[in-house]
Amino acid sequence: MIRILLLCLSLLLPAVAVAADSVAKNPQVVIKTSEGDITVQLFADKAPVTVANFLDYVDSGFYKGTIFHRVIPNFMIQGGGFTAEMVEKDTGDPIVNESKNRLHNTRGTLAMARTTDPDSATSQFFINQRSNLSLDWTPQNPGYTVFGEVIQGMDIVDFIATAPTGNAGRMQDVPKQPIVIKEIVRQ
Repeated sequence: MIRILLLCLSLLLPAVAVAADSVAKNPQVVIKTSEGDITVQLFADKAPVTVANFLDYVDSGFYKGTIFHRVIPNFMIQGGGFTAEMVEKDTGDPIVNESKNRLHNTRGTLAMARTTDPDSATSQFFINQRSNLSLDWTPQNPGYTVFGEVIQGMDIVDFIATAPTGNAGRMQDVPKQPIVIKEIVRQ
């Protein structure tokens, strides 16, 4: 009987260790903005390439002084690529799209911005202010990779989404007063 209990316990312990390891590998970051802080849980277990890429930018200080340059109420806020002077920052190589990860573009999730090329995401990200399931992967749509979720500060996201916007050069929906990302740091 004891031998059976020990065998069962030895089979169970690796599963517990894997579950604990998955939680530990899903870090949190704080997006410190001129309007307040937004805390995000990253999903490294579901979007490992995207989270590693994002954290490389975080750890290098890349996001310091960038802005939310595209704000559309009842849709999303996008940032992480331009300075307050609307100068685009140089980025690293694009990454593969991980939108088949079964995570959905629901209210409060973080996703990678990209061009029409599904594998073109670099530093820019957006926070869904509402559920935008049309941005999810389907067999006909490559989708946008969700890689995190706001766990504190959604009121800040909602406030940013109310910013008066206009055009800046070729860009539309740019806040008239820059909404600065002071920095993004690991928590």
